[in-house]
Amino acid sequence: MHRLVIIFVLCCAFLLGTAWPSVGAADQPKTLTGEQIAESVVFVYGSRNILSQIRRNGIERGRIVRFGTDGRNEEASYERRFVRGESIDKDKIRLDQKAPTLEYSLIFGDGHLWGIINGAAFTPRQDAANTFLSQQHHGIDTLLRYKENGATVTLVRKEKQKGIDLYVLDLVDKDKQSTRYYISSKTLRILWLEYEEPVPGGSPAKFVRKFFDYRYAQSTLVPYRTVLIENGREAVETRILTVTYGIKIDDSVFKSPEA
Repeated sequence: MHRLVIIFVLCCAFLLGTAWPSVGAADQPKTLTGEQIAESVVFVYGSRNILSQIRRNGIERGRIVRFGTDGRNEEASYERRFVRGESIDKDKIRLDQKAPTLEYSLIFGDGHLWGIINGAAFTPRQDAANTFLSQQHHGIDTLLRYKENGATVTLVRKEKQKGIDLYVLDLVDKDKQSTRYYISSKTLRILWLEYEEPVPGGSPAKFVRKFFDYRYAQSTLVPYRTVLIENGREAVETRILTVTYGIKIDDSVFKSPEA
């Protein structure tokens, strides 16, 4: 596996037009750039062409658990339908959630977010909107599609945590939102990411999103379990049950009831 990863990196360096340096006396290669690492990650997750073709649209179903600060948890099933645009801000996404006491939908399209409950449109609460949009701006796809989104990537450093060698990569999108990625230097999988969100009248909230249970879905790599940590407290756990790409999604599911 380690040799395959090295081959991936070499291929990506070649594709980027960067010659791999010769090995010197210390038998150590030149440090990779942030873009070379990002391109290698894209390749490992399926390659840019495969990701754009297979993950163009699809349906994801699973379970969400929200851990309340009062010790009470809220569980819900969800269905996420999406159609990829040229960039993340042009994506169309519909997230239907069903809890024991509430059923509603959040829809993102044409750069706007709104909700539907009992057949009527509503404006989502700010915290719900922030949670939804943060998955767009601070997720795995944010790195996999960094070129399409006009973002820049920078290698911060290499480090070791709990015996795992990591690349630490910073991504800044065109809106100046920043995400820090921690990537295994052995597998080139994203293990977790970190970001901050402003809080009115207070210090910015610090978030960590961790990824577990990686599996292949239609030749692309997907984490089937994700945990969101807010200010050191586990806030949300998401588990994918099924995901299917390449399914045609009717455009009507992304329309407002008033349309």
